[in-house]
Amino acid sequence: MGYNCYIEEYIINNKDEFKTTLLSEAVQVAPNINDILQKGNIDLPKNAEKIARYVVTNNKKELSSFAEVEGIAWASNSLTLAFKLEWIHAIRRTLWHFLHKLYYDKSVQPLDDFFKLEQMINDGIDEFLNTFFIAYSKYKDNLILSQRKLVEHLSVPIIPVSPAVAVLPLIGTSDTYRMKIIEEKVLNEISMKRIQTLIIDLSGISDMDEVAVAYFEKILIGVNMMGARSILTGLRPELVRKMVNIGINLDRQTETKGTLQQTLSELLGV
Repeated sequence: MGYNCYIEEYIINNKDEFKTTLLSEAVQVAPNINDILQKGNIDLPKNAEKIARYVVTNNKKELSSFAEVEGIAWASNSLTLAFKLEWIHAIRRTLWHFLHKLYYDKSVQPLDDFFKLEQMINDGIDEFLNTFFIAYSKYKDNLILSQRKLVEHLSVPIIPVSPAVAVLPLIGTSDTYRMKIIEEKVLNEISMKRIQTLIIDLSGISDMDEVAVAYFEKILIGVNMMGARSILTGLRPELVRKMVNIGINLDRQTETKGTLQQTLSELLGV
């Protein structure tokens, strides 16, 4: 019987010793085990046993799958990464402890097998950590992206002021990413709400780079293609200069007026 079989059998038959050794290695995590269980429904000792068995039997498929599940669980529950890192390294040291113990108990086994298994343990733990952190990062990145999209959509408020007229007040800095959000929101709202005139007020725009300015022209073209009319209000001198410098002519795409109040007064008599 090889060392890996001995270790797996030892883990199964000596769960209490495995847990005791593990907790003595993870001094920072040990006091927080119950909190992690309550917060994320994650049973660290039970999961550690599972990870250890996957590692010593070189079950790469199950190890990778479990690492991905763990990464998502820790990310979705916002658990401390430092605890996870200490815990996994504690599993590594616990496996080393059992391996060394078995080597002396089973000294008839070839020394090469001992070193091969030690290397396999290190590789397995490293693979778990790599897959875990990739899954954790992907979940967090997707969460941040979805939250950013939500915020951006909320920052593009298209306000109906009559059955056919709506106002889009833009504030802050507009980059290419935000322009794509504006384009999506504007075209969808024109279609859904049957908007005939869209007033885009730019008095709150602090800056817009040249790429965003060029993209903005495409949005106005899209509004025309949807059969709607656009009116720009509140254009600041610096934005006008930027448009002129890059050769953008909005005469064919839109109308421009001084203020939002002036435009609403003309259209609605308010």
